[in-house]
Amino acid sequence: MAVKIFFPTCCSAAESGLLIGRWISEHRSAVVLAMLHVPFIPGQVKQYLAHLQQSTGLSLSVLGSWSHKKAEKDEKIESFLYDLSSIFSHRPWLRLSREASSKFWDCSIERCDGGDQEEVVLVYYDERKLMLSELHSVTENSEIASVFATVAKCRPLFAKHKYDEGPIKLTHWQSDGVEASIIVELIKQFSVPLCAVLSFLVSVLTSLRTLRVLGGKPLSFVWNKLSTSEQLGKRLENIGLVSSTERAKDHKEFMRKANTVVSILLDMALGVLLMSWLYRENQISQLADTLMPVADRVAVELQELLQWLMGAPAGLKMNGALDEVLGRFYMYHIHLWTSYIRLMSPFIEVILWYIGLSACLGLSIALSILSDIIALLTFHIPVYCFYVYGARLYCFKMHGLSSLWRLFRGKKWNVLRHRVDSCSYDLDQLFLGTLLFTVLLFLLPTTALYYLVFTLLRLLVVLVQGLIQLIVNLLNTLPLYTVVLRLCRPHRLVICFLAGVKFRMLEQKTGKSLRLLMQINPLPYNGVLQSYMLPSNQCYPKDSWGSLCRKLFIGELIYPWRQKGNKQD
Repeated sequence: MAVKIFFPTCCSAAESGLLIGRWISEHRSAVVLAMLHVPFIPGQVKQYLAHLQQSTGLSLSVLGSWSHKKAEKDEKIESFLYDLSSIFSHRPWLRLSREASSKFWDCSIERCDGGDQEEVVLVYYDERKLMLSELHSVTENSEIASVFATVAKCRPLFAKHKYDEGPIKLTHWQSDGVEASIIVELIKQFSVPLCAVLSFLVSVLTSLRTLRVLGGKPLSFVWNKLSTSEQLGKRLENIGLVSSTERAKDHKEFMRKANTVVSILLDMALGVLLMSWLYRENQISQLADTLMPVADRVAVELQELLQWLMGAPAGLKMNGALDEVLGRFYMYHIHLWTSYIRLMSPFIEVILWYIGLSACLGLSIALSILSDIIALLTFHIPVYCFYVYGARLYCFKMHGLSSLWRLFRGKKWNVLRHRVDSCSYDLDQLFLGTLLFTVLLFLLPTTALYYLVFTLLRLLVVLVQGLIQLIVNLLNTLPLYTVVLRLCRPHRLVICFLAGVKFRMLEQKTGKSLRLLMQINPLPYNGVLQSYMLPSNQCYPKDSWGSLCRKLFIGELIYPWRQKGNKQD
């Protein structure tokens, strides 16, 4: 069985010394962590290793010697290191050496239990990437898992700088972020009272939402249908998660908090930018002055559309009486809508001003308010009323035709058992059914045409609201912190052992050790989005295309919202 030696690439240029690391006997592997340089006292080295074993919980020891031959005087140091093998009686004893002109190192093993001659596989690894990666968080009894766990638990060893004064001189990976760590600690100290204040405010607002006055039947129905209320609840939940004083239990929970913080900050930054644009150069007044001509133009276009439908649209022969009734009925609703718009016109600028002011809470809040305003405006206009009237009338005729069609075939719908059963009808029932079927069939084209036209208009409004909610959902669920981390430090996002590590062959020659380079294989971007996407409280219907076409064909209403807890059709 071959002996595998994991050697850090940061120590390849170190001076001659001893190898500090861990021997994993069950896998016959040696993990080199640092280089110990001369001069030193063996007793102090043993005390230092005993202190590291207590702080890390690992059996660290002197694994062997490292000889970097740059000059002739290094031969004396090499002989000195050879004599130290009797003091540090580790089995096996590793001897690594490198000539000044050589690219790779030579390795030999002494005092090995498996015999005098052992095959050696030298694996180079980056200590920094293994230290910062999350691969060690997975509990798995494998050789790679043991290597990652060894490097991850040796933070006290890496805290000692190679330039620190003391009897022990080490070379290993050392983070260069002392000033940054001080700033981080100051931010942590400042965030404690801030999180306490935020937690108190969230608890107060949550208790206000649960009052019986606000939880009554009319108000609860309205709150469940408003996108603004849903988004405010989502933001309260996010602030409560961020301001929690509990420490993150695992990597997933930490990344969720970090992504939530970045999502809130980005949302508020975009909202402030929107607010600054609205209040610059009197943009709100210009928008308010533009809305009235647009509303009048929409009313004129709808009247022209109804007049076209009341005639002979596309040369189709319509039922004159039903066409006249439907046209006048819809014309009256257009008159009501124009009167409603005229009544609201003095308050449009004030409403837009408050919408712009609400953007300081975040772009998602402003977009949710915009979606609710579109829903309220289109509730009174024919785009919604016409669709509901036409859909109900069309659905009534479709259900009537389907029931009468079963009558001709001698069948009926069993309401109790929810199935179609056989049934015998007399002559009067068949005659009356034939008469009703004929009337409904000849009136169906007129109703279907009105239903088709206003369904298309309704779907256009639903599409606009859907795009707004899609942007809000992206702001709430997109893991921006993780995406940036994947772009800047991809080695931090490694979870799976099978796909998280890859090996590249550096040299393979007969009679020499096999040399490999262990590299971190980070998660792809689609895996990052799937693994770290924030939870969404989206309660909108997610019907399939087949279900949507079926609803449109039989005349069922297509709502842009669905109450929480409702089952999908």
